[in-house]
Amino acid sequence: MAQSAPITFNTALPVASKEYLFREQLIVAQSGRDPATTDRDRTEVTSVSVLGYGVTGKLAVFSVVPYRNIDFDLTLGNQRINRNNTGFGDATLFGRYTLYQKDGLGSNFRVAPFLGIKLPTGDDDFRDSRGITPPPARIATGSTDLFAGVVATWQKLSYQIDAQLSYRKNNEGNGFEAGNVTRFDTSLQYRLWHSDFSKGIPDYLYGVLELNAVHKGKNRLFGVTNQNTGGTQLFITPGIQYVTKRWIAETAVQIPVSQNLNGTALETDYIFRASMRFNF
Repeated sequence: MAQSAPITFNTALPVASKEYLFREQLIVAQSGRDPATTDRDRTEVTSVSVLGYGVTGKLAVFSVVPYRNIDFDLTLGNQRINRNNTGFGDATLFGRYTLYQKDGLGSNFRVAPFLGIKLPTGDDDFRDSRGITPPPARIATGSTDLFAGVVATWQKLSYQIDAQLSYRKNNEGNGFEAGNVTRFDTSLQYRLWHSDFSKGIPDYLYGVLELNAVHKGKNRLFGVTNQNTGGTQLFITPGIQYVTKRWIAETAVQIPVSQNLNGTALETDYIFRASMRFNF
């Protein structure tokens, strides 16, 4: 059965044993607040396909494949330059294990650590008429990266609270090394409506409010640290979620409320998300 869950990150609720979960998410990220004088503008549209499988009632494994389109513009002198790149990005594999669970009347609590790897499956050296695309326009990094974290979920009849802490260690690929990423996420899903219980398992409508705190280290290119990259961002994310027995439809917008970035790092305007999830 489908259950309410965070929109921008994972949950500790299990995938039922021998069952699958499929999620397709559209993400539109717009960055156009340029502290520099180059009038940079970056738009990324990504379709993320996620397939999960419940190995047991406690262990679930997931694969993630993104298809990315990046449009990066900047002004050099009197010339407006566009760099565009489209294709499959790097694939990710990870596992999540329920380490602790406590079930009560009308509530349950779970804690699940997770561990994963990002593989260099995407094209990280795409060339256009101007040569190899710069890092902001690349759909892949060419590196093998590791990440780990823990997510906790407290579920009641009328609401659910999730919290996640994670760390990603990014490595070098073809001379480029993205900064490591530490993030903390939390989500409240509150039930606003349900259909008639007398007709079987009801449908639910949830209001969602999430908070995302992300700290990125500085990037390095051929061993040289880019002082105009990385920093800390805080997003508030309102959303809506419709939950049925076997599928979920949801949408949310990540709105930056604080951006303490290094040097002239490009700031985010917003991140829009819409997705469908299916249990089978």
